[in-house]
Amino acid sequence: MKLHTLRTTTSDPHARGREIGTRYADQVRDVSARYLAHFEVLGISETTVRDTAARSHDALRDWYPGLVEESDGIAEAAGVEPWHVAAVGARTEVLAAAPPGKGECTTAVYAPPNGGPPETIQTWDWHDALTPDGLLLSLATGTGRRVKLFTEFGTAAKIGVNDAGLGLHFNILRHRSDSATGGVPVHAVARRVLEEATTVAEARDIAASATLSASTVLTVASYRDGHAEAASIEMSPAGIAVVRPGTDGWVVHTNHFLDPALADGDAGTPESLSAERYEHARGVRGGMSGRSAPERAAAFCGGEGADAVVCVHADASQPGHEQWGTLLTASLDLPGFALEYRAGNPDTAAREGLDQF
Repeated sequence: MKLHTLRTTTSDPHARGREIGTRYADQVRDVSARYLAHFEVLGISETTVRDTAARSHDALRDWYPGLVEESDGIAEAAGVEPWHVAAVGARTEVLAAAPPGKGECTTAVYAPPNGGPPETIQTWDWHDALTPDGLLLSLATGTGRRVKLFTEFGTAAKIGVNDAGLGLHFNILRHRSDSATGGVPVHAVARRVLEEATTVAEARDIAASATLSASTVLTVASYRDGHAEAASIEMSPAGIAVVRPGTDGWVVHTNHFLDPALADGDAGTPESLSAERYEHARGVRGGMSGRSAPERAAAFCGGEGADAVVCVHADASQPGHEQWGTLLTASLDLPGFALEYRAGNPDTAAREGLDQF
């Protein structure tokens, strides 16, 4: 995956969208076409894609209209139909119409009980064929808040930080209540948290205010006055739950619900695969604390290095829509208002180091 960097100073959402769409028209057109083809391979009809994207766009317009303006600005400048970009922005909502996949992400966040900034790491596992390009975006909101994030072209946000000392990681979940009815896109919820929240409680309230049709979990961390706070906010159409760190300060999440009530409706990644990554991350968490980001990445792998279960390697013998790989390793530097990242898995990040954005 090639990463592109854009630092935009406009606080006008439509102008920001036009800036993205103008500079990255080729990437916007390419990713839209790739996702539409992916939906078709999964057996999701164009009618379902269009209807879900339209309803999600309408729900987003009611809930946080600036992101609709941004999405439409991207489409306008890139010369594609607005629903194509909206479908990428609501890709999790569209994918609710298809069976869950076998891969996804692993997140581990440490909030030191005795003080100090959070220490975090996440892998982003996805289809390389869908995301040859990714975007690192720095922006300013209308209230003057600054945000830095990583995302795909067309989606609002995935992993990011703001200058109020808050950041988030993003993992997909699936629940029996998910449907293709088109609620507020979960990626848009992540973006609004980054633009508005300063605490875990504020992030939870933002998530609770959205009417959802698909599930995800935002693992949110904050750092204020020398104190770290963290929690995983599990979101589904059936409700939300907050999963707090254990007594050791760690909260770990993969792709199954941890809240007992929501777990009863879990319908996501085969539990054995998600549980294996979850148990691995919990098993190595003690070795990750107090380390630099590259050292944390090495400890995340444990003694298995590139063969660790959190380093997902695409199986070239499988069709493209069934090939999953770790495309990005990321960490949040909240005191420094920065994302630390490396395209590739944690073993690559440990060996090559992480860049800062």
